[in-house]
Amino acid sequence: MKVLLIDDDKSMHVLLERILVSEGYEFIGSLTGKKGLEFVEAEKPDLVLLDVMLPEINGFDLCRHIREEGRRVPIIMVSAKGDIVDKSIGFKAGCDDYVVKPFNADELLLRIEANIRRHKDDLSFIKAVNKGGSIKTGDLEVFFDHYEAYLRGKKIDLTSKEFETLALLAANPGKVFTRNQIHEHIWGETSKVAEDSITVFVRRIREKIEDNPSQPRYLLTVWRVGYKFVERL
Repeated sequence: MKVLLIDDDKSMHVLLERILVSEGYEFIGSLTGKKGLEFVEAEKPDLVLLDVMLPEINGFDLCRHIREEGRRVPIIMVSAKGDIVDKSIGFKAGCDDYVVKPFNADELLLRIEANIRRHKDDLSFIKAVNKGGSIKTGDLEVFFDHYEAYLRGKKIDLTSKEFETLALLAANPGKVFTRNQIHEHIWGETSKVAEDSITVFVRRIREKIEDNPSQPRYLLTVWRVGYKFVERL
């Protein structure tokens, strides 16, 4: 398993290389965002550890750029900036997890393992759910392999987490998922995302895919249980 660290602090490279190699990971390090992007493409890492404060391009923009290229590699932001605003920016940019410096080495390893495992599960899930690579219901079409969804032929602007939630439900039409199941599948067991926030999260998706979010056709609420994707229209 390859882990790529993009951080301009050389001491962080020394520390994380020692920690990761001792656990059997292959370590790749980049001191700049530009070189880091080259490594993402050339080395195909299983996970990226990404610092926020980088020269030339900050970690948020770099994360956003990786996602815009269509790359689904798990990204954990590692930063001394730990307030909720910075975390919100990181998740909106497309990161999968956020760790604040100074961090506990054991916790970081658990998060790395969990994100790699979940990513592999997601890839297997996406490949298995639909042999054609997409599912079409009414005016909505979801392309699992491309991380894209279209409504009446127009691409929907979804974040990676929004797409993964939609894909999870769309690939299992009629199956009810509890908020806890959605939370664990998309964010993982180590995440601090509150289950109650899933309600708000689903609402955001509905605002992008439904003509009337208050009367959804695709993402349906199962009262006191969770959510499901409509079986047919």
